[in-house]
Amino acid sequence: MRDLSGRVAIITGGGSGIGRACALALAAQGVDVLVSDLDGDRASAVADEVSATGRRGIGRVCDVTVDDAFEPLRDTALAELGRIDIVMNNVGVLAAGLPEAIPIEAWRRIIETNLLSAVRSNLVFVPYLLARGDGHLVFTASTNALYSYSYDRLPYTATKAAVIAMAEALSLYVRPRGIGVTCLCPGPTITNISEQVTVYGAPRPVQSPDLPLQQPSEVADRLVDAIRTDTFLALAHPQVHETLVRKATDPEGFLRGQIAAVSGLSAAGEPA
Repeated sequence: MRDLSGRVAIITGGGSGIGRACALALAAQGVDVLVSDLDGDRASAVADEVSATGRRGIGRVCDVTVDDAFEPLRDTALAELGRIDIVMNNVGVLAAGLPEAIPIEAWRRIIETNLLSAVRSNLVFVPYLLARGDGHLVFTASTNALYSYSYDRLPYTATKAAVIAMAEALSLYVRPRGIGVTCLCPGPTITNISEQVTVYGAPRPVQSPDLPLQQPSEVADRLVDAIRTDTFLALAHPQVHETLVRKATDPEGFLRGQIAAVSGLSAAGEPA
């Protein structure tokens, strides 16, 4: 999808952070955007920002945990914007705590939001895009789903890893039929995801990778490039590629190193 001008995008979780940045980055390339968010005021505010660029922006409330949440987005985009070219599944929530402290209810909520929302979206938008033989699907995952650097957010890590696996398998089916697929994997990014975090047990220092903190606009620029080049794995931090090569070359050694880094032990299991 080299030429984005005149295209139409739908973005879930588009009211702030990476979703907002991607809406504005796409609008700057000539894309009209339907911005959806659980917070309707935020969705409308970002839609207004899109409109201020000269593109058409529409804001809609969407609870992605509801089974029939995506049909209204599809119908609104077709009725008011005339087409759908890009669907960005961007919603993510997080539970923090020791593995034994996070209850099953939190796991269910995060699976519903982070993983099953993408399934619901696919059931609505994949048939439409296949019928057209054109379009692009985007799934926001996480660097933490590519390699582990923490144990304090297991439901988030597991669901985002599942999103990557699902999207990769889906690409085997839809790419030969003209549909691009991108997994966007941000690392540390300045967003308001802390609003979506529920902490279980005593608060603990956040476990983060050794990567520089990025602005959402940097992640959005990477996504625009990935859509244009039909790139599957869009790494917001390019240096993550070298880490993945090390992991693939020596998975056992890599895991020992990660355990040492997190626990303060040496790779041999002795106190560092």
